[in-house]
Amino acid sequence: MPANLFDSFPLRPARVHEVCGPGASSFAAILAAQGAGPVLWVRPGWSAEMLTPQGLSPFFDPSRLLIAEAPSPTDALAVTEEALRDGAVPLVVTEITKPLDLRQGRRLQLAAKSGGSTGLCLIPEGMGSNAAETRWRAAPRLASEEEADSTALRWEIIKNKSGTLGAWDVLWTDTAHRLHVVSPVAERPGSACASG
Repeated sequence: MPANLFDSFPLRPARVHEVCGPGASSFAAILAAQGAGPVLWVRPGWSAEMLTPQGLSPFFDPSRLLIAEAPSPTDALAVTEEALRDGAVPLVVTEITKPLDLRQGRRLQLAAKSGGSTGLCLIPEGMGSNAAETRWRAAPRLASEEEADSTALRWEIIKNKSGTLGAWDVLWTDTAHRLHVVSPVAERPGSACASG
């Protein structure tokens, strides 16, 4: 796979995208691994969950990570908008806890376009902004118990303003820091479906 996800997936740079599902944080970490610059991760300061930079080391150098803990959803959006507009950080990941209205989503899109930064909002299932360029669902992919692999994911694009919808089975390789697109089971050599 090319080194840049923007070349292979409908993730346009300088736009704001959304991802939901149990694999949303992994999706964000893999996207962060594609760049070389700093990554700003905006979190709700009131959340009991923590983001541990060392936990992201299989994906990218944790020294690239800047964490902003916002005291309120309004502050989280303000930090995100300013970071996107400034353009000093190529990727801004924001954990969104309540729905964005069209005005808020549009402001983030304009800020991303102005600054040339890409935004990724981690959202709860069933939530999303009409202003988002794309919306993804990321979940672990377990074809069978023998094939269980914690880095195997299913990425589905469930909203795309600029194209079609689709789904990909992907596998992250820690040692090579690469993402591989995995063939569906029916197309794999030796599978019952492939051999006819």
